[in-house]
Amino acid sequence: MYQGYLIALKNVFKSYDNGFKVEILKDANFYMKNGEFVGIFAPSGYGKSTLINLIAGLDKPDSGEIWVNNHRIDSMSEKEPDVFRRKYVGIVFQFFNLFPTLTALENVMLPLQLNGVPKGVARKKSLELLKIVGLADKYDRFPSQLSGGEQQRVAIARALANDPLILLADEPTGNLDEKNAVMVFELLKELNRDSDVTILVATHDIEHAVDFVSRAVTIKGKKIVDF
Repeated sequence: MYQGYLIALKNVFKSYDNGFKVEILKDANFYMKNGEFVGIFAPSGYGKSTLINLIAGLDKPDSGEIWVNNHRIDSMSEKEPDVFRRKYVGIVFQFFNLFPTLTALENVMLPLQLNGVPKGVARKKSLELLKIVGLADKYDRFPSQLSGGEQQRVAIARALANDPLILLADEPTGNLDEKNAVMVFELLKELNRDSDVTILVATHDIEHAVDFVSRAVTIKGKKIVDF
């Protein structure tokens, strides 16, 4: 790992040009060790999603270095991040992003099959993951037949399908009520503890998340600092 860290951001600058330049991160540094469960706590619009996208290789910084599992993400070619994510990173989004025409089981199986895993093996593993997230009895339901909390749990199972080292969650409770929000954070805590997956969750739902993360940071003055 890069100097003992699973994730490392060094002097990262990131801006967007929407007709005029908007700085999001400025000379930002951030480090995560293997096995941590870290929360990025900040209001909407402060750059939480940007940070998640940079670490996932979905976006590139203006300058600076981003290292994940000894791979320098910011200097990868156009197609390399896709391969890297399939191997090392699972992502959970606010809006679930489940395929409406696929059942819960088929949604979880999809990344495994895209990686060439035989259908029978993918099915068995996906059923095990649905059991872990408490949805073994709803494997044949379509997203429209599931509650928001259940859809998010399917999305988490899908993100875990390829045994990622890192799970990135961007506002995973943003569309959930209080009960389901707590359930999602409890599930993430259990996965971090029992599966040894490193988790970075970006959320403005500080009230619920603070009881579950092992460490919290925020974005202040375009830098990443302790919360």
